[in-house]
Amino acid sequence: MGTGVEDCMACDLSAGRPPLPGGLIHRTDHWLIEHCIGPLGVGTLVVKPERHVLHVADLTSAEAAEMGPLLTRTAEVVTRLCTPAQVYVCLWSHAKGVAAHIHFVVQPVREPKNKLPGTYGPALQVAMFARNKSPNSAEVAAFAEKARAEFAAP
Repeated sequence: MGTGVEDCMACDLSAGRPPLPGGLIHRTDHWLIEHCIGPLGVGTLVVKPERHVLHVADLTSAEAAEMGPLLTRTAEVVTRLCTPAQVYVCLWSHAKGVAAHIHFVVQPVREPKNKLPGTYGPALQVAMFARNKSPNSAEVAAFAEKARAEFAAP
């Protein structure tokens, strides 16, 4: 059994507790996009269902229909704004060792700025969390503003 809505960090962040640098970037009928909190770098976005969902298999058909195109669009926005060597898209869904509100992390991987040379994939994310250096809030807010404009463009 997973975490409930009352102790869900994803739901709390969606409700503005605590306020996210940059705030909500984009919303569809069923999904929210925000900048990732924590040490994964400026330009790392989170795509999550607005509804509290613990498993991909529990998505409604409408949520599932929006998911693929929205993940692709999010990766396109990150690519345009960051010009990364690669964009990782991965599902995260655990908190305190139990299934939690699913969310996709869309992370630009920048070769020149990767201060962890030779570290890729899950090892890169583990190393970034071990380093524990969160991006500057002003840089995140500036990125969020640019991303909002990209999502608003046709």
